[in-house]
Amino acid sequence: MLRWLIGGGREPQGLAEKSSVQTIGEDQIQNPYTELLVLKGHQDIVRFLVQIDDCRFASAGDDGVVFLWNAQTGEKLFELRGHTHKITAIAPFSSPDASEEKNHLILTASADRTVIIWDCTSGRQVQKVSCFHSTVKCLTVLQRLDVWLSGGSDLCVWNRKLDLLCKTSHLTDAGISALVELPKNCVAAAVGKELSELIAAVDGSEGWNVLEVKRLVDHQDNILSLVSVNDLTFVTGSHVGELIVWDALDWTKQVTECNFWDSSVHPDVQPEIKLSQSPNETSVQHLTSDEECVFAAVGKGIYVYNLQMKRVIACQRAAHDSSVLHIEKLPNRQLISCSEDGSVRIWDLREKQQMPAEPVPTGFFNMWGFGRANRQANQAAKKVQENTPMYFLELVGDLIGHSSAVQMFLYFGELGLATCSADHLIILWKDGERESRLRSLTLFQKLAQNGDLQLRF
Repeated sequence: MLRWLIGGGREPQGLAEKSSVQTIGEDQIQNPYTELLVLKGHQDIVRFLVQIDDCRFASAGDDGVVFLWNAQTGEKLFELRGHTHKITAIAPFSSPDASEEKNHLILTASADRTVIIWDCTSGRQVQKVSCFHSTVKCLTVLQRLDVWLSGGSDLCVWNRKLDLLCKTSHLTDAGISALVELPKNCVAAAVGKELSELIAAVDGSEGWNVLEVKRLVDHQDNILSLVSVNDLTFVTGSHVGELIVWDALDWTKQVTECNFWDSSVHPDVQPEIKLSQSPNETSVQHLTSDEECVFAAVGKGIYVYNLQMKRVIACQRAAHDSSVLHIEKLPNRQLISCSEDGSVRIWDLREKQQMPAEPVPTGFFNMWGFGRANRQANQAAKKVQENTPMYFLELVGDLIGHSSAVQMFLYFGELGLATCSADHLIILWKDGERESRLRSLTLFQKLAQNGDLQLRF
């Protein structure tokens, strides 16, 4: 059972009707999040969470206010007011020496066409920029150069003091919707259905400059998600379900998958093509990755795409009842996903037991001398099958606490999980057993300090 620690007794309202495709009972043995803290303060949709350090995070959304929180206690540290419209982007901007608490900063962009830099230690506004001609849709920090980029109708490069180093406006009218940092001071910018390779660098005595090296038009629809896998690879996903794996050095396509969301996890089964599939069911809403796989939120489903095998190795096509908005992989081979249906779900990525290959049928083909070829083909297929592990995603936790769409979440390890929602709330999901032990230990220490603890032999 879940225990409400703040704002208790609240029953979620307005959730989408649950389907019977994927369900889990109340007895969730593998789900540690049995306690939760409800954090109140926002007056509108909370869209963004960003981690500041091991114990602090910031939240922002449509009310234009930024809150700083303690992930352990749920304490509200600061309330940052400076924007007059909704927040459209947020990013941490810490100095290279992040060990000093005073160097923790965050950037926020708003529909009021301003960007503010905040000091996370004092909660004060450091500086504000109001020279934008349109809304800044994305912010990216280039840690190696100690500068940050703002993307909208223009791409601007700024230093820590908010000095404008350079600006380019020769992109298309669609504006930049997403940015991701790549090696060699390069940046990939999503501009509608186009992908631009940009280089920000010092241009001799003239100062900084942004050069567009390449512009690629390989997607059939708007690019919704970008993720950098490593220094050699990055991946893009579009509104109609295209997934493209790119070489980060020369920008050549390594893999193009147009129907990966509808292909079987078994390589010997032909994918079922649904001509009536709607774009909302195939939209790649979010991508994340490790060195081995890309994890994609596509429509209502979640997919694990192996970069070496170049195929989907596990999926849940109906992971939620509505579109999946965010997905992350945990260190223990688990995935967490959240959805418009108001739920947060934990999935365990497990390996399937291999079934022995079926023998080659004899008879007709042997009469014409085809037996050996078939046996060789079967042996090759059997070898591939034996060497190719198959996986599946098992639902092990269903966190129901929000009453509206869960926008995203942050994972804080043993401190728990933070989620934000359109219901104006933030929830800290806690490991119930750990919290119980901590309370017992605190009580024990207080009794010992007060001399009320008597040891009996």
